[in-house]
Amino acid sequence: MIKAGDTIPDVSLKQMGADGPQDVNLTDYCANRKVVLFGVPGAFTPTCSETHLPGFVQAQKDLAGKGVAAVGCISVADFFVMNAWGKSTNVGEAVDMLADGNSEFTKSAGLELDLSAFGLGTRCHRFAMVVDNGVVTSIAVEENSSEATVSTAESVLASL
Repeated sequence: MIKAGDTIPDVSLKQMGADGPQDVNLTDYCANRKVVLFGVPGAFTPTCSETHLPGFVQAQKDLAGKGVAAVGCISVADFFVMNAWGKSTNVGEAVDMLADGNSEFTKSAGLELDLSAFGLGTRCHRFAMVVDNGVVTSIAVEENSSEATVSTAESVLASL
């Protein structure tokens, strides 16, 4: 599993842009700036939609005040779902909705979560990490993916 001191995996995610889907190379996204990336097991799921994502939307200005240039939400979902989820939760410009549709990031970071017993297949562990110029400076992964405690925006703010 990815840990503090590791370089962020050089993979591409997808994000819906004004002209349609666009590739977001994670190395480029994290280059020469501090970013927060957080992962969720599923878009439109209760904890993700009611607690985790809204917390980062609300904390975006506080995070920026601590030097965070961007906040990205990663989920094993397609870019259509991530875009619709962002619109339904009024994310606006506060959080970049990054689709890991082929699980490239999730696999390369060692963050796979098997939820096939619930009919959900392989997803991403719930986590939050701070990345400074491509290097992970801190990461918190939830032991119970249905809870958001150590990976909340408040926890990230406290670690900065």
